[in-house]
Amino acid sequence: MVRFLRPLLRGTTYTRLLHLWVPMLVVSVWMFIHMSSPWVPAAVLLVVGLIPAVRRGEGVQARLLLTPGEPEPDSESAISVAPSASWRDRLRTVLWLEVRMALGAVTTGASVWLPLTSVDLVRAATGYFSDDNPFLPTAQPHWVYALLAPLPLLAFYGVVVGLGELITAAAHSLLGPSPSERLAALEERTEQLLERSRIARELHDSIGHALTVAVVQAGAARAAGDPEFTDRALGAIEETGRAALEDLERVLGVLRESDRPVGSRPALTDADRLLDSARASGAKVDAELTGPLDTLPGPVSREGYRILQESLTNVLRHAGSVPVRVRVAFTDGTLVLDVRNPLTALIPGPGRGSSGLRGIRERAALLGGQAWTGVEQQTGEWRVRVELPAREGGVRPATRLGRRYGKGGRSPRNRSRRLGAALGAGRRG
Repeated sequence: MVRFLRPLLRGTTYTRLLHLWVPMLVVSVWMFIHMSSPWVPAAVLLVVGLIPAVRRGEGVQARLLLTPGEPEPDSESAISVAPSASWRDRLRTVLWLEVRMALGAVTTGASVWLPLTSVDLVRAATGYFSDDNPFLPTAQPHWVYALLAPLPLLAFYGVVVGLGELITAAAHSLLGPSPSERLAALEERTEQLLERSRIARELHDSIGHALTVAVVQAGAARAAGDPEFTDRALGAIEETGRAALEDLERVLGVLRESDRPVGSRPALTDADRLLDSARASGAKVDAELTGPLDTLPGPVSREGYRILQESLTNVLRHAGSVPVRVRVAFTDGTLVLDVRNPLTALIPGPGRGSSGLRGIRERAALLGGQAWTGVEQQTGEWRVRVELPAREGGVRPATRLGRRYGKGGRSPRNRSRRLGAALGAGRRG
């Protein structure tokens, strides 16, 4: 019983009733002007619904009165507040107006006759019969009429609740987003996921590199027990921490200001800073940078910097102070980054790739390049090799994700997620 009467306590029930009454106000005004032509308002709606702005007005009313207090949904059944952008939207708006007027006429009739019938039943029990109510025949007064009086009110209650649900469903269907609006929403959602993925990779690479260098330096200083070496280690930790704070401030700036330029992000022209930081951490870095790196397109140069940073971070984190060979070459419109280091007992085997390695492959895929990470069988070294297209006029669109060296060969999972890597990276972080 309580569940049955619960709609009476919801404000939505009454705002929906008001929404159904509103179009009948116009009809009532017309009926005063020309009583014999009640079809004219319905005919006028056929023309009014073709006006693009009408769809926006109807959407605002529907959201305000049919779904008050509810957050704007992201589903395909959301009520749109955009004007008509195509003839299909206009025809849907016309159909909506006609449906709204028809349901409004039914609701208005029920709102008048059903409560009056209940009142007349009570009066009929006392011997008074109204000639204006066609539902009650003229008969002798009887107490049974008083028992029947609540029935019209229950019917009116059912009409109000039922038609309120029906008009809301019609609004979601006829005033819902058009295919072009759904496509625009999907593109916006994709852009947000890509931006979240990029920010997550920026934080992972920058902060992860700084913490790795700090941990390695602190451990080496404690083991050495040399005051001079400790001073150098503290200086390296300070410099790395300061650079990490600058990177963090840049990333947080992107979050705070959506139109903030990305040109201030580090690029491959700043690779010396990474190499010096790795050397200061004890790694013996043999680096060779060839080609006009300063002419690289901005996205390629910035992503190449992050790939190199993550590669060196993985060496320090998993292998420690070992010889590292770094080759960065820009020739024939292709940027090649190759980082190798000897295997140690701490190196993870192929197939146990971390989020950093996954981020390297995703960065390469988004730029239309390829990435290989794993153990090279011929030399027994851990190797990260990335090829990025960097031709004039921009980069190629993403084609496929990278592959791995080692027993696993090509990864079917990666091949099946060519676009999924870009769209789902935001959830994987």
